[in-house]
Amino acid sequence: MKKLIQSLVVAGLMAAAGGAAFAQAGGMMGHVGMRPMDPAKMEQMHASHLADLKAKLKVTQSQEAGWTSFSEAMKPPMDMMAKRPDRAEIDKLSTPERIDKMRTLHKEHMAAMETAMDKRGDATKTFYATLSPEQKKVFDAEFSKMGPHGEHGSKMGKAGGKGG
Repeated sequence: MKKLIQSLVVAGLMAAAGGAAFAQAGGMMGHVGMRPMDPAKMEQMHASHLADLKAKLKVTQSQEAGWTSFSEAMKPPMDMMAKRPDRAEIDKLSTPERIDKMRTLHKEHMAAMETAMDKRGDATKTFYATLSPEQKKVFDAEFSKMGPHGEHGSKMGKAGGKGG
C-alpha cells in the first residue's frame, strides 16, 4: 500500500510539473512563438523593406506605376490577421458545433489567404516583367531574403517551406 501511495505521489508531482511546463509554454493551442505583431510595427517594417528594395532596384520613372501596383499588393492583409472568432459566441456552442464552426472559419481563412497569395504573385510577375536584366538579378536576390528562410523571414519567426 505504501508503494502505491508513493507511486501516486510521484505521478502527481510529475503531472503537476508537466502541466506547469505546458502552461508556461502557452499550451498546444497557444501558438507558441506566433503572437500577433503590432500592426503599426508590421506596417513600418514592411514599408522599410519596400523602400530598401525600391532603392536597390533603382526604379525608373517608366516603372513607377508598376512599382506602385506591386507595393500595394504586397501590403500585409491586416484585416485577415485581426479577424478572430467571437469568444462569447464560440463558448455558447456545443463541442461538435464548435468543431464545425472552427472548421468553417479555418476554410474561410485559408481561401482568403490563397486569394491574397494569388494577388501578390500576379502583381509580382507583372512588375518583374517591367524590370531590366540587371534589376531582375537584384530583385531575385532581395526577394529571396523575404521568404521563410531568408533574413527578413527569420526575423519574423517564420518557418516552413521555400518562400518567395
